[in-house]
Amino acid sequence: MRLDHLTILYTDRAASERHYDLLLPMIGFSSPKPGIWTDGDGFWLQFMQAEVGTAPYERYGAGLNHWGFAMDSAQAVEDLRQALIEGGLDVQPIQDLGGAKALFIPDPDGLRAEFTWYPEGVDTVG
Repeated sequence: MRLDHLTILYTDRAASERHYDLLLPMIGFSSPKPGIWTDGDGFWLQFMQAEVGTAPYERYGAGLNHWGFAMDSAQAVEDLRQALIEGGLDVQPIQDLGGAKALFIPDPDGLRAEFTWYPEGVDTVG
């Protein structure tokens, strides 16, 4: 088995589209139709409106905390951060996670995407 898709719900369509329409092409995704993105290798993202009255993502609440992407180099993490800043996103500083270089980017509802370069010998998780 492999993960084939994520469905991400948003509270503000325009804000979500501004965020993901800038970010996703930078990391290799394309959009065959509105609200649908793919990496071209069988992984899909679907974006939909959240139901009125529901609470947005909470950083340490139950459920999905963040989703992560492996980067080819520490410089690739730096380059992505700079491109996102130039594109107008409010981007956090790069973190050093035991030698790994990680950039966390929250979307307008607070769901974070992590972009990390792992040096040899550093595990992806735990």
